[in-house]
Amino acid sequence: MVAQSVCKATGSEIDFSYFGGAESFTEGKRSPRRTTVASPSEQDDGVSYPGPPQDPTEFLWIMTEEPHRSRRMAIMKAHPEVTKLMGYEPLTKYVVLAVVSLQLYLAIYLRHSHPLSFRFLFLAYAVGGTTNQNLFLAIHEITHNLAFKGINANKALAVFANLPIGVPYFAAFKKYHIEHHKHLGEDAIDTDLPTNFELLCLNNVLGKTFFATFQIFFYALRPGFVRMQTPTRWHLYNVIVQLLFDYVLVRTFGIRPLLYLLFSSFFAGSLHPCAGHFIAEHYIWDGLNQETYSYYGPLNILAYNVGYHNEHHDFPSVPWTRLPALRALAPEFYDILPSHPSWPMVIVNFIRDKEVGIFARAKRIAKNSKQKHESSSSSSDQE
Repeated sequence: MVAQSVCKATGSEIDFSYFGGAESFTEGKRSPRRTTVASPSEQDDGVSYPGPPQDPTEFLWIMTEEPHRSRRMAIMKAHPEVTKLMGYEPLTKYVVLAVVSLQLYLAIYLRHSHPLSFRFLFLAYAVGGTTNQNLFLAIHEITHNLAFKGINANKALAVFANLPIGVPYFAAFKKYHIEHHKHLGEDAIDTDLPTNFELLCLNNVLGKTFFATFQIFFYALRPGFVRMQTPTRWHLYNVIVQLLFDYVLVRTFGIRPLLYLLFSSFFAGSLHPCAGHFIAEHYIWDGLNQETYSYYGPLNILAYNVGYHNEHHDFPSVPWTRLPALRALAPEFYDILPSHPSWPMVIVNFIRDKEVGIFARAKRIAKNSKQKHESSSSSSDQE
C-alpha cells in the first residue's frame, strides 16, 4: 500500500529511497506457511509464522531436552487411562502376511516382463513402492515389540517382513531406531540426523532434489558412517534368511522378480507420496523450534499410522491401531501442535522452499559428550 502511494506520488518510477535499501518489493517476503494447527491459539494461530527463518548454513543447535518425555509424563498425569492403549496388536501379523504375499505374487507375475517396460515400472512404483513402504513401517512397528508379547516372535516376524525388501534391513534398523527414540537429536548418536557433509553438499534446490530422490540410500548408508553397530545373532539370521530367499527366488523364477522387489524398495524411499513421511517427521518448518510433526491424512491407512508421529514418540508402546485414540484422548496436548496437511506436498515444499532444507534439523550435544565436558571443566576448576 505504501509502495503504491509512493509510485503515484512520483509517477511511474519508484523512489526506492523510501524503503531503507531494499531492491525489490519481494525482498524478505516469505512463502505461505506449510504447517497447520487443529486448534489455533494466541501463541500460534496456524496462519502467521511463529518465528524467523532459520540460518540455512547451520543446523539448529538447542540446549533443551527432547520434548516427548515431558509431554508423556504430563499426559499420563492428566489421563492415567492412557496405559490401557499400550500393548501389542494381534492384527499386525496378518497385515504383514497379506502384504508380503501380495509383493511375492506381483514379483513372480512380472517374471516375463522387461524391467524397463511401462507395466514393470508402473507396478514397481505404484504398487511395489507402496507395499514396501508398508513393510518398512511394519518393521518399524515390530521394532517396538508391538506384534507379539515375546521378543523373539517379534524379531522372527520382522525377518519375514524383510523378505520383499530384497536386502537385509531389520536387525540394523532396530538398534538405530531405538537410539533415535532414546537420544532424539543427539549429534553422532541419532543417525536420522543429516551429517555436516550432507549440509555442505546438498543445501540447494538441486541437492535437495537429489536427496529426496535417493532418500533410501541416505537412510541405509548414513548410519554406518556415523555410528557402527556390533553385530548380533539376529543380524546374522537376517542376512542368511534374506540371501537364501533371494537365491531361491532367482534360481526358481529368474532375476526379474528380485529386480521388481529392489525397484519397489527404491521407489518406496524416493519421490513417492508415502515417502513424504521421512522428511515430514523431524525437519523443522515455518520458523518453529518443534522437533517432531504429525500428519493426520488418509495415507496413514497405508503406513501403520506413522503420521501420528508426535503420538508415537510420546508413547512408543501404543500400537498403530490405537494412535488415533491416543490423540482423541489428549486433544489439549496434540491439537495445538503444528502438523503437516500433506505428505506429497512435504516433498515438493522441501525441494522448492528456501526456508527448509538439509539444515532444518534440531541437534543437541550428546549426553555423554556433555557429561565429559562438564567433568573436564570441573577438574580444571579444581586444579
